[in-house]
Amino acid sequence: MEYKRIKADNQAVTRRMRDFVNGTDNVYETIVILSKRANQIGMDLKEELNKKISEFTQTSDNLEEVFENKEQIEIAKYYEKLPKPTLLAIQEYLEDQIYFRNPIKEMRDSNP
Repeated sequence: MEYKRIKADNQAVTRRMRDFVNGTDNVYETIVILSKRANQIGMDLKEELNKKISEFTQTSDNLEEVFENKEQIEIAKYYEKLPKPTLLAIQEYLEDQIYFRNPIKEMRDSNP
């Protein structure tokens, strides 16, 4: 997914609790959904960053020699400036872009 296109804040913002009860009727359930989505986003960003950095990796015979590649540094700085995965997950939730379901609730609702 294009996390760079999501317009999320780069810092923590005070939110209204009512905004997080829309789909679940339970704040704690919403927190679990947001934490799982933030973990997914974090893993995706980490994999993407590692792929881009590995393109510029230089191997050497000496362990003492460390090559600082300007491209690697620029890529790392770019990813550091992106909003944190938690803030991206919150923004996705508020824009109704996260699909979630609770199978236990579904079973309870279907069995009267």
